[in-house]
This record gives sequence, structure tokens and C-alpha cells, in this order.
Amino acid sequence: MNKKVTRIGVLTSGGDAPGMNAAIRAVVRTGIYMGLEVYGIVRGYAGMVENDIIKMESRSVANIIQRGGTILKTGRCKEFFEVEGRKKAYANLKKHGINGLVIIGGDGSFRGAQVFSNEFDIPCIGVPGTIDKDIAGTDFTIGFDTAVNTAVEAIDKIRDTMDAHDRLFVIEVMGRDSGYIALHSGIATGAENILIPEKETDIEAILTALMEKERRQKLVNLIVVAEGKFGGANEVAKVIKERLPDQEVRVCVLGHIQRGGAPSCFDRLIASRMGYAAIECLLEKRYNVFVGIVNNRMHYIPLNEAVKKKQRISEEWMKIVKILST
Repeated sequence: MNKKVTRIGVLTSGGDAPGMNAAIRAVVRTGIYMGLEVYGIVRGYAGMVENDIIKMESRSVANIIQRGGTILKTGRCKEFFEVEGRKKAYANLKKHGINGLVIIGGDGSFRGAQVFSNEFDIPCIGVPGTIDKDIAGTDFTIGFDTAVNTAVEAIDKIRDTMDAHDRLFVIEVMGRDSGYIALHSGIATGAENILIPEKETDIEAILTALMEKERRQKLVNLIVVAEGKFGGANEVAKVIKERLPDQEVRVCVLGHIQRGGAPSCFDRLIASRMGYAAIECLLEKRYNVFVGIVNNRMHYIPLNEAVKKKQRISEEWMKIVKILST
């Protein structure tokens, strides 16, 4: 681990997030500027196991900063979960002389990096790329801002139909284990209720509030549900229809539209900043950390700590939701 890093590999892993290409670009161009050789590992850890590794030059990342998805592709690799798979990956890195890695992904990707770096002499740096914003130790993750803005734009358009027909809409956004997209998009669009995995759902309280609003002839209501909560939007709508048969209830599942599209300016900026910082970490021998941003300053968290913690939603946010939805 004390050897000087001279050749690095960069990969994207797990779910794609808008801004991953901007991070790849920053890693490649910063690495080359600092005198490193840079290799792209295609399809995440699967590319390491299968030796799908390509040399990258500055022109390899031209005209990609505005593109969604990831030019290096991504995926999940069951073989990498096993020791034999990781041995194959290590042997392939050695063939190319790669002695440092930058992993752009979420907590599952960081968990793989932590295990790999503990077993072999390859230092790893994590760059948080996930639309869920569920990694503790950073105020932002690459892709979250774009995903939320996509959800807000869609919900704003749906609200026009809600108002026109006096309907209740239950809208499902991504976030099986994290409610940040639901929370932020719900507050930004004036949702009457926001259901997130981090907080217990009192469906009876929601039904009581809807009955009261029905009595007051407030028939336009918006409920934003994180996909992993209460069985999702369809299940929530089913309960409401059973208990309030006179309500006009419609469901909209936004789905993977939230993952795609050109990254926002903010996501491009933080991706560029984090990619640059990842190379700095390797050159300064600040190994096996992920780079985050806290209070607008770079923050470095050991990978073994990052995989143990989850980003928490403060009670203040929930209080704001309650007050503004009345």
C-alpha cells in the first residue's frame, strides 16, 4: 500500500446516475495531467473479473460531460462476491500494471472496494454516484440533484391534471431504502403526504386527513411515495380506494425516468470536483476512502466506516412536511 500509484483503473458500478460521465472525465483528465496512466474498466467489477479493461486518453472522454448514463457501462457481478472472482480481478489488474482504483458508485460498490482492498495491495478511492443520496459522510451524491429535478418536473405536470379533474394522485418515486427523492420532490411540489422508508407510515392518520379534506371539498391531493414504502403507490392507492370509495384516485409510477437524462449543472460540478479529489487522494497516499463534500469542503471518509452508516433524514424535514401540508 505504500508503493507509488502510477497506473489507475476507473469503473462505474451499481445503478447508473446522471453525472457519472462527468466524474469519469474528471478522473481521466486529472490522472493524465498528473502523469498517471489511466485505464477504463468496463461493466464495473464484471470487467475486472473478465479483463474488459481499456487504455484511456484525454480524447476518450471528450464530449461526455453532458451525457447521462456511463460510457464505461455498469452492472452487478456475482462472481466478484466470491474470493476466486476477486483473485481473477486482481490478476487482471496486475496484467495491466494497475496499482490504484477509483470506484464510482454507491454503498454496495464501496463495500466491494473495501473487501478487495483489504485482500490485495490495491488502494481504492470511492466517488459517491447514486441518485438515492443514501451515503453518510457527504452532503451530496452524484445524480441526486438531477433525479429530484426530473421527479419535480414530472409531478408539476401531473398536478395540472389533478387540478383539472379534482383528483387525488399517488406518485411513486425511486428510493427503496432511502426517502430523499420522495422527501425533496414532495416538499418542492407541495405534496400533502410524503411516505418514506425511514419513517413509520400512519395510514389511518392519512385516511383521517383525507376524509377531513373531502368534507371541506378539498379534492385535489398529492401523495408522494418512495418505492419501498407500504408496498409502493399501487398499494397505498388500493387502501385509499377501499376506505374512501368516493375519491378519484390515480397512480403514477415515475420509475427509471429518474435515472436518465443530462445531468444538472450541479451534478456536473460536484462530479468534476470529486473526480479530481479522487486522484489527489491516490497521489497523496490517502488510500481506501471515499471523497465527499460537507459544508462545501472536501471530506474523506474511510471506506470501512462508509459502508456501516446510512444518511439520516432529520426530524426538522418531517416537521416542515407536516406544517406545510396542512
